[in-house]
Amino acid sequence: MPECQLVSKSVFQHVSVAAFQHFSKSAFQMSRLSEELRQRTTRYASAIIRFYVTLPKLRGEVNVLGHQLLRSGTSVAAHAREAARARSDAEFASKLDGLLQEADESQLWLELLRDDCGITGEQIEQLLRETGELLAIFTTMVSKLRKRGI
Repeated sequence: MPECQLVSKSVFQHVSVAAFQHFSKSAFQMSRLSEELRQRTTRYASAIIRFYVTLPKLRGEVNVLGHQLLRSGTSVAAHAREAARARSDAEFASKLDGLLQEADESQLWLELLRDDCGITGEQIEQLLRETGELLAIFTTMVSKLRKRGI
């Protein structure tokens, strides 16, 4: 194979770089979750971070709820990434269930920050809308999987 560059023989035993790159691209394209949804959940996590930074953390209750929101809101994107790499329909559904739990929890923290802590503005309203939309999208996906017996 003089024309092909070899990847470490000890690990891949004569697997060309071109073949490895083709495999990597194919594996990525076989994701169980669309790139659009993965990017959307990543943008959601980024929006949660940007919102968290603006919170008045000197108030104890806002600090606690803000940390909870930061954790659950960023976990939505993490679960989406895990779901995209699921090896089976059952694992995919399980990862989406985790995503739904984190999104629902994020909605709770946002509602408490707005309703009980007086945090208002367009940023929190946009996050509440996006959380509701993500919950609707992923609930529909899980429902369809469950109807298929998964």
